Amino acid sequence: MGVPEEEPPEVTPDGAFSRKHIPGPSAANLETVAEARGVPESGVINPHVVDGGTVRRNEKTTRSVRRGCSPQSGPGASFPIADPFSGAESSSSSALANSERTLASRATAAPPPPSGACRKCPYGTLRGDARLLTVATAGGPRRFCRCACFCSENLYVARYRLHVRFRGEEQLRRDYGPILRSRGCVSPQDFQQLLAELEEEVERRQRLGQEAAARKALIARSYHPVRPHIYNTLQDEALAPEFLAAAEYSTSPGADLEGLLQRLETVSGEKRIYRLPVFTAPFCQALLEELEHFEHSDMPKGRPNTMNNYGVLLHELGLDEPLVTPLRERFLQPLMALLYPDCGGGWLDSHRAFVVKYAPGQDRELGCHYDNAELTLNVALGKAFTGGALYFGDLFQAPSALARPLEVEHVVGRGILHQGGQLHGARPLGTGERWNLVVWLRASAVRNRLCPMCCRKPELVDDDGFGDGFTREEPTTVDACALT
Repeated sequence: MGVPEEEPPEVTPDGAFSRKHIPGPSAANLETVAEARGVPESGVINPHVVDGGTVRRNEKTTRSVRRGCSPQSGPGASFPIADPFSGAESSSSSALANSERTLASRATAAPPPPSGACRKCPYGTLRGDARLLTVATAGGPRRFCRCACFCSENLYVARYRLHVRFRGEEQLRRDYGPILRSRGCVSPQDFQQLLAELEEEVERRQRLGQEAAARKALIARSYHPVRPHIYNTLQDEALAPEFLAAAEYSTSPGADLEGLLQRLETVSGEKRIYRLPVFTAPFCQALLEELEHFEHSDMPKGRPNTMNNYGVLLHELGLDEPLVTPLRERFLQPLMALLYPDCGGGWLDSHRAFVVKYAPGQDRELGCHYDNAELTLNVALGKAFTGGALYFGDLFQAPSALARPLEVEHVVGRGILHQGGQLHGARPLGTGERWNLVVWLRASAVRNRLCPMCCRKPELVDDDGFGDGFTREEPTTVDACALT
């Protein structure tokens, strides 16, 4: 999917790059920009929303973290939505306007300061590097929730390559009529078919938690792994020496961002995208063999998310607790606390992990989106393939003009770290098969303030496992600003 040198690319509502240039905002063209991006007057954009939740071990955890003083600058922040590659701001919306007013008196997002520099705390004090704090879960297991917007916002219509907000027929016609017609939904039969599909998707999402729990129980009873050792608690031997060294450094006295950056690859300092080896080659191979064995079994399988059709939900397979939870708590949290203190890196208390598969005749590419997470780890597991590079734009809250997106090739065994709110997608696969492990890392202390999917204060609904990472209570913390 090439982009001509002479024209800046733009993200269409489906996330693909088009060659049509949309001019910057003005009184005359704001409506055109919004329609071209699929942003109706209600302010819906095109995030990547996923299904279900994960299951967490019921235990009391205490961990040391480094926190920043500007949580609003991560995916929980709200800014005017703009065309990410032309600088064009979309039409105003009630949802975004409400969230902007809510945050207007709190803090303004700013780029991270250089190492050793002071950051202005929104409460009026100054601080230097992130301070070491302790966050403890209150007695008993925490109850995680999802936002009620899950059943009405960001429903993906693959045929028209569009995410929509759906509250009923009248609202759908009002908000999306012009862009749907431009994409081929022209006859009454087309619209009625779309309406039936959306109603079916809403019902599916409402049943999702119960069906996911049933699948997980059946798999636990009846599935026979081909590589049973990967279900043991994660051991250091499965991890790349470089990853172990970076994590060990991050927990050492006096560790700072400058020192950590010497132990990993900086893909983009401006976008704060990093890469480092995560798993050893033998572990990647064993995990792939297990995933393929499960794929070929007669066990029921849930979709990884609403954009990917092929892959595995790790909590349903039983790999969440032995593999992903220790990976997050023991290794990723200290890394992320130094790399992204302002995005909840030191506050990570839940996750969602899944493997996606790209192959001929199946999913081959992924449209531009952002993740329902504060931070993301994306590890290439294999196999042999060409194409499929990731491309990155700016943060979805305040994207700026960009002549060309940043492309990053996959390297088997290596993981890419980025902010969940970073606009990104995957180029079409050339040949072979590509399997990637994606871990969405969530911090309830950040997302409890603003749902990154609907850009509003979350309307909490109890859910199983980790839900979508929201909680009804704030974690027990010590405010860094109060210590200065």
